[in-house]
Amino acid sequence: MLDTRPKWADPALTATGETRARVPLAGPWGRGATTLWFNTGTLCNIECASCYIESSPRNDALVYLSAAEVSGFLDQIKERQWPVREIGFTGGEPFMNRDFPAMLADSLSRGYEALVLTNAMRPLMRARVQAALLDLLEQHGQRLTLRVSLDHYTRARHDAERGLGSFDRALEGVNWLAQKGFSLSVAGRTMWNEPLAQAREGYGGLFEAQGWPIDPNDPARLVLFPEMDEDAPVPEITTACWGILGKRPHDVMCASTRMVVKRKGASAPAVLACTLIPYDPAFELGASLAEAERAVPLQHPHCAKFCVLGGASCS
Repeated sequence: MLDTRPKWADPALTATGETRARVPLAGPWGRGATTLWFNTGTLCNIECASCYIESSPRNDALVYLSAAEVSGFLDQIKERQWPVREIGFTGGEPFMNRDFPAMLADSLSRGYEALVLTNAMRPLMRARVQAALLDLLEQHGQRLTLRVSLDHYTRARHDAERGLGSFDRALEGVNWLAQKGFSLSVAGRTMWNEPLAQAREGYGGLFEAQGWPIDPNDPARLVLFPEMDEDAPVPEITTACWGILGKRPHDVMCASTRMVVKRKGASAPAVLACTLIPYDPAFELGASLAEAERAVPLQHPHCAKFCVLGGASCS
């Protein structure tokens, strides 16, 4: 009898009845993640045409985390003996959260590297925020990296996604960061069917013209993300796919990362399996790092297109 179950519905089996691939936490590193992300809240100063997390000046589905809540999870890292080396912060726009500088200071003072995803626009350019960042730069130097979202290296394509004038305002922010000596990287997108080599060359021209010390050929310094269309026809990942594709479970992002969020109306934060799937309850693992140590079934189109087939990572 033909199996007619819908794709992605069953955590154990695919629509064709094959065993769904699962990814255990830790891979070859031992127990625990190497990167812990915090979503500081989905509110953003701008609204992009296609934002995977639907951030905007109105979307508070994920409310602001507090510095105290972040501190509690940093304590849990030590308690669980997770081999975390990097704390990541995303949003929304992290610099809209007034507690954010304190979260950064706490993470860096504990010896972690910190990676901040930002649009480098008005929230970052406030005098109070800049003063806090300069203080952190003086204390912790290159252990703090800011990854700025520039959807394209041309003004027209970037502004088509993020709004008229957003390219120039982002450049103003990156220029300030570069002039002060911050460690920088850029996140771009591949939505225009542009060859990757051409995209890197284009970004390289922008970096050179602006005087930014960013190597466009370093995939950690220029991260080009594939598009994340949940309706795109992508295959489910079975256990047989590892051998077919020549990949291993610990190559996938959820083998080494977890993300903490706080949902609107919730009394406490929750730990998610993936930074890219914030709203699907199937990817919520519990309220603590201990609960989040279980394996993750690859039960979403993003698992296939972005991570397994696309080979992308947020870290």
